[in-house]
Amino acid sequence: MAKANGNQMSDLRRKAFEALKIKENRRVILCLDGGGMRGILTIQLLKKLEEIAGIPCYELFDMVAGTSTGGIIAGLITTGHNAIQIEKMYEDLVTQVFDKRLLGNRFINPPAFTKENYRSLLKDIIKDVTLVQACADREIDLMITSRDMSAAEETFFSCFKQPDGTYYGTYKDVLLRAVMEATMSAPTYFYPLERFVDGGTTTYNNPSLAAYMEAVSYSRPMRSAGNPDYALDAITLFSFGTGIARDFIKPDEPTKPHGIDIEFWLNWLMTSTGQDASAMQIDIFRSPMISRVIDFRRFQLSLDPKSIQLLPNTNTLDKHKYRSEWLHDLTEDILGNIDMADITKFDLMKTIGEQMAAYIVQQGNNFTEDLATNGRDLLVTTFGDIVRIQKQLSAAGWLDSYKA
Repeated sequence: MAKANGNQMSDLRRKAFEALKIKENRRVILCLDGGGMRGILTIQLLKKLEEIAGIPCYELFDMVAGTSTGGIIAGLITTGHNAIQIEKMYEDLVTQVFDKRLLGNRFINPPAFTKENYRSLLKDIIKDVTLVQACADREIDLMITSRDMSAAEETFFSCFKQPDGTYYGTYKDVLLRAVMEATMSAPTYFYPLERFVDGGTTTYNNPSLAAYMEAVSYSRPMRSAGNPDYALDAITLFSFGTGIARDFIKPDEPTKPHGIDIEFWLNWLMTSTGQDASAMQIDIFRSPMISRVIDFRRFQLSLDPKSIQLLPNTNTLDKHKYRSEWLHDLTEDILGNIDMADITKFDLMKTIGEQMAAYIVQQGNNFTEDLATNGRDLLVTTFGDIVRIQKQLSAAGWLDSYKA
């Protein structure tokens, strides 16, 4: 399906734009966060989005960007798979990618898992198609991130269509499945792909800002063809999270963590740095300096009882695994331990994703606007203890007596 806007837009795509309240002269970008097996939550949102739009993501979006598990989903979209198909493929990929390596351990003998099954499955699905071949086939632009340890920088594997029908991108001729392996090679979980590790190890677990910059920087003017390029003021950007992991760290735990110190700090660094960088990006998009020009729509939630209570309740959980069949009965000890590699909670993340999609629709949103109020995510909670902090940090006696 041609992606042309204006008078050349197909009837189905025009109806999709109307259903999602997207202006016809807009270019539409989809950005997908990393998060390991929690990407199944994202897929539930994409299923509902396609249901509302009436067309698959590869026909709706002009560009798809992803990091890690989001990069896997982005690659599957680019190769012409709808959300229902991706869900089935994703279940196969994720349940087999976390294949324990003999004697492997994240902290003693890393990495914990081997990518052999993942690489084999990906080859069966993607074949040896290059980025440019996949993009040209579906008339879609693509960006997938990965961290280059040798160059000490993030690599954006991008491919953009040009006015003359050719595609631009430094790495447009590399294998898509190679990029889809590079972006998910998380340290301690998997071996690097030579120099490349997971794109979410630094500041790009949420690829939204990078995708926006790539689109407006490396595409070319096409207004004369009646097909607006990625102009700063003509973009609608959908950003989907995978759930924010809440560690529920008590105030005194950093000085005396439970278990092995290195495990505590490594887990904290692996989750917190990416989440902080993502939050900063979202704040930029929602700030006055950019919100006036971009139609930005973020969909994220935090994995804590307070947020879960806001979702429609359901009694479809495995009572033996979660101590209750009701979603609203989930406790901190369960929600605070949903590791990206914990496939035993794959079913739980799928359920949360389904109920999150239901929540969005019940709010009358239908993915038509940013899921935020007063600049903050509706389904993301914070736990700042202002009174305690004010009291402690104002008391010289407390400060002088605290462990140095």
